[in-house]
Amino acid sequence: MERTGDTRVLIVGEDPLARGGLAVWLTGEPGIEVLGQSSPGLETNAAVDAFQPDVLLWDLGVSPRSVPEGIAGPPAVVVLAVDEEIAAQALAAGARGALPREAGGARLAAALRAAARGLITLDDSFAGALLRPQAPLPAPLAEPLTPREIEVLQLLAEGLSNKEIGSRLGISESTAKFHVNAILGKLGAQGRTDAVVRAVRMGLVML
Repeated sequence: MERTGDTRVLIVGEDPLARGGLAVWLTGEPGIEVLGQSSPGLETNAAVDAFQPDVLLWDLGVSPRSVPEGIAGPPAVVVLAVDEEIAAQALAAGARGALPREAGGARLAAALRAAARGLITLDDSFAGALLRPQAPLPAPLAEPLTPREIEVLQLLAEGLSNKEIGSRLGISESTAKFHVNAILGKLGAQGRTDAVVRAVRMGLVML
């Protein structure tokens, strides 16, 4: 399929009416191309393979029981959530953005374009869940990060994928993935975004 300069979006969600509404909202938004719609699960995997989107806009629904697998991507994922707790869970699991389900087309488009550039977007209404004081993190770490892991962590904070980290550091993608997993384990993080948040709080990296 021919690529354009627009951010290419696949809409994911259980409710076909909600997916259709999101497609209507995004129609005509500058820099956005809606490729199609998909239900979560294997259908999403097939659609990603077929369309090669830059970002998934994932509607978690009105009563989500948990954050589904696949939120961490790739591709990057922006979720629509009903409350800040679900938004925080999605970000910890690796989502690149979280907005309320009533967000309009312009706000959705801005978050999708940001996610495609590797940035993290958090709606003001959800900021409390991420920024509220939490239990102190161990300092120093029981097992300190190596100089290479610090390099990888900084690139994680810049939103780079394992492949991009490997290219930047002159190492293989599998080696980059090994370092990322080691970082998550040492920080006790649930995902890449959670690791960055923890690292910023501990003064290990700066955004």
